[in-house]
Amino acid sequence: MTLTAPDPQSTAARREASGQRLLKSSAALSYDPFVDLDWDAPLEDDKFFAPPHRVSLYGTPLWDRMSRDQQIDLSRLELASIASMGIWFETILMQMMVRRIYDDDPRTATVQYGFTEIGDETRHSVMFGKLLATLDAPYYRPLRPLHEGGRFLKTTSNGATCFAGALFVEEVLDQLQREARDDASLQPLVRGVSHVHVVEEARHMRYAREEAAIEYQGQGWATREWSKFVIGASAYLASVHLIHPHVYRDAGLDGRSAWKAARRNPYARATRAWAARRVRATLEEIDMITGPGRLLWKRAGLLDEVPAARP
Repeated sequence: MTLTAPDPQSTAARREASGQRLLKSSAALSYDPFVDLDWDAPLEDDKFFAPPHRVSLYGTPLWDRMSRDQQIDLSRLELASIASMGIWFETILMQMMVRRIYDDDPRTATVQYGFTEIGDETRHSVMFGKLLATLDAPYYRPLRPLHEGGRFLKTTSNGATCFAGALFVEEVLDQLQREARDDASLQPLVRGVSHVHVVEEARHMRYAREEAAIEYQGQGWATREWSKFVIGASAYLASVHLIHPHVYRDAGLDGRSAWKAARRNPYARATRAWAARRVRATLEEIDMITGPGRLLWKRAGLLDEVPAARP
């Protein structure tokens, strides 16, 4: 694909029109998780916290040996790991967003929407933190290399890496949460949290898609190559570390052997490809999954063919 730098005047007009639409959407449909979710309702017995076929050990001999109660508990802890990853990345995203609009004009709708999205993300982080407390689950802090990688990303990000990285994480979580929201067999609180996040992230993803394309098209060749590599590394690390290795230990399993079983599990790999399929298509369309970074997408299983039906 041949990319040309966008015209500054038409780009500014597009951004302003988009910002106005997104501000109206935010005003019309936003939630207060403290008010709109019933945090005092007891968790229901014998209900999973994630669809069983999305749990990382599903389909393995180890999964088959586990009792239903053990499987449910593992789904609780894996949900806690995903929520922890959500908090961690939303913290990175908020810092990248603040850095990006630091020099911009707050009179414009696009900057005002940027501030609005930061407000949304703070509420989401509080919601996920409250979810962890309600689940009586740990906060799974990212492993040191990933944590330091996040520090590097938020400090050095450019517009394309900011929005493409945000889009990757948001799309993956969105796919998982859309499925959870519509699954009546899951815990009601999980479905409620998923609904709030799905509704509000829909406009965040639209914003990220538009901005990633504009920013990437405006970069020179060397910066584009760097952006593609950074996004490939981010996609790899975020996907393979979505489930923290300590989850298996906390579920009463042999942590090392369970972690290895999950890493080799074709069902878990298929879930990663399924959850990333939409963001993959978006970034391929703007030519952001080529070069050395593509190898990292492939290694994580994100370029695998997605099964026609769930496992």
